[in-house]
Amino acid sequence: DAMGHSAGQAQVEAMVAEARLAARQQALAEVEALRADALSVLAQTVGQAMGQLGSIAEQHRHEATELAVISARALSGAAFELFPRRPLEATIEQLAQEIDASPRLLIRAPNLDAEARLQIETLCSQSGFSGMVVFRDEAGPAASFTLEWSDGRASFAPAEVEQRLRDALAMALAADERSHALSPQNGSHDGSVF
Repeated sequence: DAMGHSAGQAQVEAMVAEARLAARQQALAEVEALRADALSVLAQTVGQAMGQLGSIAEQHRHEATELAVISARALSGAAFELFPRRPLEATIEQLAQEIDASPRLLIRAPNLDAEARLQIETLCSQSGFSGMVVFRDEAGPAASFTLEWSDGRASFAPAEVEQRLRDALAMALAADERSHALSPQNGSHDGSVF
């Protein structure tokens, strides 16, 4: 009977050990399921955060671009107020070969006093232009002008330059947005990052 009791006790101990092993395996499985759920929630949260960060970064790029344009406008405006003839003078210097054979050069610009006109005529002469320089006072912002000669025309308007700058920056931002949208570094399209 002691043998039967030992065998029974061994059987009970084996069943307890088996139950403990089963309970441990079930607990490990539950922990693994909880870990998988936590990773899934984390992945979704990170995916949402990345989308929000992308939007914030995009907004920041646009705001920084606008700030750059505003700063450029302020700086160029100040420079044009201090040196209103410089864009006209630079254009005459650059176009010297094109205008030198023309019999007449018409210059339309705002606020050219007698001294400014004399300086521009001197610059035209130094650049090789020997024809007649005709001035027409034309309303407009500081530094704006139009040059007309027999074979061509050139003009400068700060607002048009600003608009071309804005257009170029908008195109660059759009190209940057497209390249980021197509970049494989942005994760898969389902929002997961794992």
